[in-house]
Amino acid sequence: MALHKSKTLRLGFVPLIDCAPLVMAQELGLFAKYGLNVELLRQPGWATIRDKILYGDLDAAHALAVMPFAATLGLGSIRAECVTGLVLNLHGNAITLSRELRQRGVRDARTLRSEIERCRGNKTFTFGVVFQWSSHNFLVRSWLASGGIDPDRDVRIVVVPPSAMFMNLKAGNLDGYCVGEPWSSIAVESGEGWCPIVSAQLAPGHPEKVLMVRRDFTETHSTEHVRLVAALLEACAFCEKAESRQQIVETLASPAYLNAPEEILRRSLSGPFPFGGQRTELVPDFHRFAGDDTNEPSIQKAQWILEHLLRLGAIQDRTAIRTLASGAVFRVDIYEEARKLIHANTAEQDNPDALELAPA
Repeated sequence: MALHKSKTLRLGFVPLIDCAPLVMAQELGLFAKYGLNVELLRQPGWATIRDKILYGDLDAAHALAVMPFAATLGLGSIRAECVTGLVLNLHGNAITLSRELRQRGVRDARTLRSEIERCRGNKTFTFGVVFQWSSHNFLVRSWLASGGIDPDRDVRIVVVPPSAMFMNLKAGNLDGYCVGEPWSSIAVESGEGWCPIVSAQLAPGHPEKVLMVRRDFTETHSTEHVRLVAALLEACAFCEKAESRQQIVETLASPAYLNAPEEILRRSLSGPFPFGGQRTELVPDFHRFAGDDTNEPSIQKAQWILEHLLRLGAIQDRTAIRTLASGAVFRVDIYEEARKLIHANTAEQDNPDALELAPA
């Protein structure tokens, strides 16, 4: 099966550890294997990713799992139908609190509530999330509520780009945040923050990032789209393997990607993970890139996102959930086409070193 070169695809990413499948697909030549010319373009945050997808400056992007739904519904932006045919990873986030809160005796959500009550009338605690409709917002609200804290009345939740979280915590503008790695590890390493919990513990199996495109891209560039998903599926399988993690660390550390110390990146990719306060643990599946149904844009994953949008008031009734979860946004059909392409390509090349994927 000859795979001819296509037009250059502009693929955006935010410099977080979970952009690894995009980076490794480029570095390992997997895009070229599927006949794709891909230009990886680093972006400062999720609002930029969203806008560049919506206005056509990017063809596809590493995106928050909620973003195709938010764009389709017109939440915070123009309304534009977007889809995904691939979940890039599960988990990968952590809740980080300030050093000052720890010095005041906070250890968990329950003791945070006590501190909020003690300071009521004098201080409103502020927490950062990366996007209004993100999993980070869902996660921090769930964690706060577990301690009896009302996230709408007892604290302030604000949107801050991932790269600005740590500096705002250090400056005292934030009392805590929920963000993807490496920004929690950077806070812990500096001594400015500590982590009470990570997202793999708080919401096991939650979808985190997806490959986002406009619906019209799937219609006008269907061949390139399927090839793109196939290349990234192979990259996800590579990223999941323990023996690949050191290569991923070395690659992501470069100035072109995360420009971060290898030791910081290794903490969540290989472990053990330092939470701060002399607590260090191995966290299985801190980052989950493949295995089981990790990469499938399934109805169940869509429903997890949509249920949280309902709780936040972005969706008004369950009829909308049933409609949106039915496969119009999370496209299992595109995912399956990509899996078939992987197996057809592997069989033709008869490559004994091909990455092993579950049968289509």
